[in-house]
Amino acid sequence: MTGQDPAPEGAAATSQDGAAPRDDVTARPPRATPLRSPAERNRTFLGILVNTGLANITTSYLWFALTFWAYLETRNVIATGVIGGAYMLLIALSSISFGTFVDRYRKLSVMRFAGGVTLVMYALAGGVFLVTPAADLLDLQQPWFWVFTLIILIGAVVENLRNIALSTTVTILIEPNRRANANGLVGMVQGLMFIITSVLSGLSIGLVGMGWTIVVALALTALAFAHLLALHMPEEVRAAASDAQGGFDLRGSVAAVLAISGLFALIIFSTFNNFVGGVYMALMDPYGLELFTVELWGTYFALGATGFILGGPLIGKFGLGSNPLRTMLVAVVVMGVIGAVFTLREWGWLYVLGIWLYLVLVPFVEAAEQTVIQRVVPLPRQGRVFGFAMAFESAAAPVTAFLIAPIAQYWIIPYARSAEGASRLAPLLGEGTSRGIALVFLVAGIILIAAALLAFLTPVYRRVSASYARSAAETPAAAAP
Repeated sequence: MTGQDPAPEGAAATSQDGAAPRDDVTARPPRATPLRSPAERNRTFLGILVNTGLANITTSYLWFALTFWAYLETRNVIATGVIGGAYMLLIALSSISFGTFVDRYRKLSVMRFAGGVTLVMYALAGGVFLVTPAADLLDLQQPWFWVFTLIILIGAVVENLRNIALSTTVTILIEPNRRANANGLVGMVQGLMFIITSVLSGLSIGLVGMGWTIVVALALTALAFAHLLALHMPEEVRAAASDAQGGFDLRGSVAAVLAISGLFALIIFSTFNNFVGGVYMALMDPYGLELFTVELWGTYFALGATGFILGGPLIGKFGLGSNPLRTMLVAVVVMGVIGAVFTLREWGWLYVLGIWLYLVLVPFVEAAEQTVIQRVVPLPRQGRVFGFAMAFESAAAPVTAFLIAPIAQYWIIPYARSAEGASRLAPLLGEGTSRGIALVFLVAGIILIAAALLAFLTPVYRRVSASYARSAAETPAAAAP
């Protein structure tokens, strides 16, 4: 791996340590158009961000609806656990390829490809739902439910191509000292996605059913795809020269990560949040649906998701401080505390408040990792680094989701609902039908706190923090004309 890959039009080329590019960097032909101002590039970024937000809203809308529908029709947390775990597993398996394609092709072309595939998958899902009898579709022992679910999952997973490409457009379009703020705006859009989709999904399943929900998802996907075709990014006349090879450049992805001292450790730090995320993925919706009707649960989850709306703008205004890694680990500790206590009693307001506080902190964790990678990794390798990070981090959630769903369904929940289990758990967790799920949340939160606190004590943490500080100090010189 060398540092001689040229940057695309309008992007400053940097070496792996964030310093100014070396003299052996291959020169590009003169630009056909002058470099646009930061304000013009920011407007382009906002257009891409809004489009990606609409696409993510659509995929999450159908994804939430599928989870609600599956649980309400089957009352089986294994179904929701497998759906959530399969989603994260598909992301883990595909992210290396996604990162490779982002490095090899123009970012808008990658986004358009993802939008087209999602549109086709959702149309196919609608066909399966239309021709399959309801009794067969909801029988977990027959293949039709899983085929239907897999088609929707593929359509949703492919959209992650857009998210990887979006992270690289921040590098292309946004000035280095404003990238943390731009990543905060990405978090805000994700918050809007949760609010809108949770409300719409609950209302759709409760009022019109799964069939019309698919129709709405198809219409929104088509709208996002049409808008994407109208967007242009003149800073990227062609894809940046890259050493990415084939469609699954695992070797190049690993080399790109290992070329930056401490970057693999950063990815491990980010994975802390995903371990407990698998628990929430499997059990959060069942817990909420035990407390509220599906219509109310969607609305209350939307209320909790307004935490995203606060977290994203806070980063957009104030950034992440001089050490984003420290900010990330502090956020993870607080998230663990919230996850341990927000179901100590079966109170709806406590659950919604806990979700809100938890989601305030999620953008800090995600933006911190993105900001460090955008600072220290050359653009021609960022797609593979973001893809590798997504693959590694996403693999954590399916492990916990696949493990915890059957354990909770067959052992923890029945024990907590038995007379003996209820009496033993009551002093700590109170009384109610969902004390088993609350026990799982409590243990997961304690584990998350311990892991993050231990990370503060590692030499790797100090080394990565020092490396980021050096790179940040060198960037102004590298970006100077």
